Amino acid sequence: MTGPIEYVLADPTGNLTILAETPVPPAQQPDIASRLMTLEPSAEQVGFVSDGGDCDIVLRMAGGEFCGNAAMSAAALYLLRRGSEAVEQETVRLQVSGAAEPVEVRLSRKANDSFRAAVRMPQAQAVEEEKLRFADLCGRLPLVRMEGISHILVEPGSVFFPLLEDRAAAEGAVCAWCKELSADGLGLMFLAEDADGCRMTPLVYVPGSGTVFWENACASGSSAVGMALAARTGKAVELSLRQPGGLLRVESDPVSGETWLYGRTRLIT
Repeated sequence: MTGPIEYVLADPTGNLTILAETPVPPAQQPDIASRLMTLEPSAEQVGFVSDGGDCDIVLRMAGGEFCGNAAMSAAALYLLRRGSEAVEQETVRLQVSGAAEPVEVRLSRKANDSFRAAVRMPQAQAVEEEKLRFADLCGRLPLVRMEGISHILVEPGSVFFPLLEDRAAAEGAVCAWCKELSADGLGLMFLAEDADGCRMTPLVYVPGSGTVFWENACASGSSAVGMALAARTGKAVELSLRQPGGLLRVESDPVSGETWLYGRTRLIT
C-alpha cells in the first residue's frame, strides 16, 4: 500500500499502541506497522481494527499475536467511534488475533477519552515448567502457554534473573527461547518484591512483526503471572503489578479458569 493510513494512538498504562483504521491485507501489515512505528517512535505495537461481523470489532495485531492492552484500547475506540458518552460500564466483544473465542472487555468512560477497563483474558493452554538454557546458564522456569503468545516468569531466585541487568543478553534469550518453544510470541516477565509490592519488568518478542520491546506494561504477561501463581497455590490470586508505565491488576481463579485483567487506556486522537 502506498496511500495514507488512518490511525489513532492509545495509551494503555504506557504501552503506547497504534490502532490503524485503514483496511490493510494481513500479509502487508508487518511492513505497514514498521512504517507507522517510524512515524510514532514511542509506540510499542500496532494493531489493525475493522468491522466486527459477529463481534463489535475485530483487532488483528501486526504479528498475529494476542494483546490484552490493545484489546482494551480497540474496545475504547469502538465506543468512541459509536459516539457513546455513557459513564456507566459498557461491554464490548472483540475478535482478537491469537484468541479462538471472542474477548469481552468492560469499559467505564472517564474524562478526556480515558477509560477504566476489565478484560476477560483467554484461558491458558498450559501452565508448566520448562528446562531452558542460554549461554552458560541452565535452569527451570515457569511457562504459561496462552493463545497467541506465551510468557515465562523470571523470579529473583532464578539463575536467569541477572539477565535483567544485561538487556542485550535477555533479548537474545527471549528470541532463542521463542523459537525453541515454537511460540507465536514470547514474553519474559522479570518479577521482584520491594517495599511498594510486586514489580514487573516485561520483555516481549513477536517474530511475526520482528519486534523486541522492553514494554512499559504487558497485559497478557500480567495475566500469565496471575495464572502461574494461581496454579502454584491452587487458590484464587489477586495482585497488582507495578510496571514502568504504571499499575495493572489481575485476578485469576484456577477452579473456574477465569482471569480478569484490570487497567486503564486513553485514546489520543
